[in-house]
Amino acid sequence: AMNGKVTSQVLIGQRKFDLVLRLDEHVRQDETKLRRLAVSLPEGGSLPLESVAKIYESSGPNKINRENVRRRIVLQANVSGRGVVDVVAEIKQKLRAVELPPGYYTEFGGEFESQQAAAKLLGLLSIAVLAGIFLVLQSLFGNSNFAIQVMVALPAAFVGAVAALVLTQQNLSIAAMVGFISLCGIASRNGILLLNHYLHLVQHEGESWSREMVVRAGQERMAPVLMTALTSGIGLLPLALAGGEPGREVLYPVATVIIGGLITCTLAEFFVRPALFWVFGRSAGEQIVAQENSE
Repeated sequence: AMNGKVTSQVLIGQRKFDLVLRLDEHVRQDETKLRRLAVSLPEGGSLPLESVAKIYESSGPNKINRENVRRRIVLQANVSGRGVVDVVAEIKQKLRAVELPPGYYTEFGGEFESQQAAAKLLGLLSIAVLAGIFLVLQSLFGNSNFAIQVMVALPAAFVGAVAALVLTQQNLSIAAMVGFISLCGIASRNGILLLNHYLHLVQHEGESWSREMVVRAGQERMAPVLMTALTSGIGLLPLALAGGEPGREVLYPVATVIIGGLITCTLAEFFVRPALFWVFGRSAGEQIVAQENSE
């Protein structure tokens, strides 16, 4: 194509492919022969290729990358100040207006691909963790109502964790998801402490299912619940304050999520838990005590 345009195409079905001619290797490697290559003219005769083209040795790519038996060209970029998922979503939106030639397609890899795969795995693990927590609680109390009462702390913990991410202007990363899973265990433990004490006061301290018993249980369990929260929170505080420091990129989101969740689930333990138990859990507590007394 002397004028830069394709002069021929190959038609296969509904698809068109540019026709590319390539000389034998021994001619391609000899610059002198390339310069003397005869180019036929429309009106007859010929000219050497060097009279109509500039022939020189360039520093083009020295290898062709392939993946899944296809040629691959990699465009790389780093993300700053935004989440990888947001950036990829915007790129996909802009690419909708671009018509790729036949045989070409786009594929997003790197950190985005790893994050998508990890998110799926963590999603499955989260379901397994919640199911496991429920089964352990069911085995501990022997009552589904009490098991659900404990797990009510999880939404309260998640609210604080999400608020912490928003306040620190972080995106939902894989490390943050790991923090959410860790938070499930801490939040559940606080609920177990309080509900177990309700049962203990009625069974061994002569209390009845009254408001006074619920208030007493909250007062007596305040110290251990706060100790659990403060021990975990103070231990993670240096990591939460070290945002942006090299080497803390993974631990910073984990610490932020856990500390934020600890604040809200601990508050909910004393201000929300007693009300929920008073409305929905007393009858279940009476059943547990009656069953244990009969045994």
